[in-house]
Amino acid sequence: MSNRVAVIGGGSWGTTVAHLAAHNEPTVLWCRDPKTAAAVNEHHANPRYLAGFDLHPGLRATTDLQQAVAEAEVVVMGVPSSVFRPVMEKVAPHLRPWVPVVSLTKGLEQGTRRRMTEIVNQVAPAHPAGALTGPNLAKEILAGHAATSVIAMADDTVAAALQGVFTTDLFRVYTNDDVVGCELGGTLKNVIALASGMVDGLGAGDNTRAAVITRGLAEMGRLGTAMGGRADTFAGLAGMGDLLATCMSPQSRNRHVGEQLGRGRKLKEVLAGMDQVAEGVFTAGVVVELAAEHSVEMPISAEVFAVVKGTRTAARATRVLMGRQARPEPEDNNFKNSRLRRIWRFVTRASR
Repeated sequence: MSNRVAVIGGGSWGTTVAHLAAHNEPTVLWCRDPKTAAAVNEHHANPRYLAGFDLHPGLRATTDLQQAVAEAEVVVMGVPSSVFRPVMEKVAPHLRPWVPVVSLTKGLEQGTRRRMTEIVNQVAPAHPAGALTGPNLAKEILAGHAATSVIAMADDTVAAALQGVFTTDLFRVYTNDDVVGCELGGTLKNVIALASGMVDGLGAGDNTRAAVITRGLAEMGRLGTAMGGRADTFAGLAGMGDLLATCMSPQSRNRHVGEQLGRGRKLKEVLAGMDQVAEGVFTAGVVVELAAEHSVEMPISAEVFAVVKGTRTAARATRVLMGRQARPEPEDNNFKNSRLRRIWRFVTRASR
């Protein structure tokens, strides 16, 4: 039985996910820009965001949102967090009953601080909501490099069905029922990627980057578990995997913004030169608010937010972080229930 797929959003990642789905199911990509839709249909390409890469020849594109959604059995939302709700409100009236909605967006809504699946649950409550997330750089996938991802859905049956929609020979999809943890992993890592880029822009070495990534992962786990995610999710693809890719890759938009801030450029100037959204810039303040609400210490995120809003330089933020009092590691009880702890217990028992 065919599962017709509609992907909403013609940016680099939305287009790439549509390309992947087209290997398995009839897929249509909704694009706001008529030129992008024409390029997909006529040349199997998206020159605006993915110049030089070929798309699956079976992928079709349209600028008609109703046409894209009305016949779909799976709807994938690939638009920025800032417009997710208004676009979802336009999508909802055209959804067929019980059609699952999968978010690609790694951010939080300003004001409400809601995750994208929470918005789907508000706007289209009769539809299963989930997320596709992980260490996924669009251009590497289109270049034919192997990659992995996670489909996060509360319903295991729906997750297993969606697994087959996106899996290809070189794109392996796992399932996870921890939707909260998976979404927060993809969201929080963007803020840490800004920090990683900042220290790169300051000319720091691999030791500094490793420290930022490792302590950043600890921050992600603290807030993520406080908000209902599972500790082991943050040790997996949706947490550590995504964090590593985003913090280290030159293709990462968030890392790029951080690097430019580390070099002394103004945020407004950096963003003006980009044609896609760096979600971490808009998420940092929300993360700091959530950390305060849940009484969680997140010093890296707090310093990133200070740099983003212009009250600190990247150099000063780094000095503040290095001047903090050292403490034990691991520093909280989540470790005892984590995947890493279970592995350690298994190894020690096996060696007896």
